[in-house]
Amino acid sequence: MAMKPVKRTWTIAEYLAYELETGIKHEYIDGEIYAMTGGTENHSKIKVNTLIALGKQLTQATTCSIYDSDMRIKITDVKYVYPDMSVVCGESVFADEEHTMLTNPTLVVEVLSATSANYDKGTKADYYLSLPSLQAYLLLAQDRAHAQLYTRHEAGWLLREFKGLEAIVPLESINCTLALSEAYRNIQF
Repeated sequence: MAMKPVKRTWTIAEYLAYELETGIKHEYIDGEIYAMTGGTENHSKIKVNTLIALGKQLTQATTCSIYDSDMRIKITDVKYVYPDMSVVCGESVFADEEHTMLTNPTLVVEVLSATSANYDKGTKADYYLSLPSLQAYLLLAQDRAHAQLYTRHEAGWLLREFKGLEAIVPLESINCTLALSEAYRNIQF
């Protein structure tokens, strides 16, 4: 999803109050907020297909919880973002009593778009990969059956690519797999 800056410097309290008042999601980065725009048909379908595919598998693994794009992730005290989806294995930890700011995702998923791809692969990837809890970061293209998966290893992060509807993405950190044929079900390229 593309982001457009709302020009002014915001405190965390102002940002949170503004989101509550407007009901509009914004990412907060170093005092600036960026309104989240809506996605395309393919973006929405891929996100829902992936949520369903992983959700089916996670219902049997009672220690994992899956969250949609309404769950904000607190990266640091001055960085808050919204992924398309996240999963926590074990107890979910929140930065607030209302449970709106997750701090310990195990997996984060982003569906790329023309306007967000550079951000999701660059700066936002750096944010996610800095989280000690994160074990995997999955990026899904929306213009072709293509996934990029970052997985944490002792030596650092490993990036693997998966192409075509026959590909199966191993998500060991959440004990699941994602068949790209399921993620891209009913998608027209």
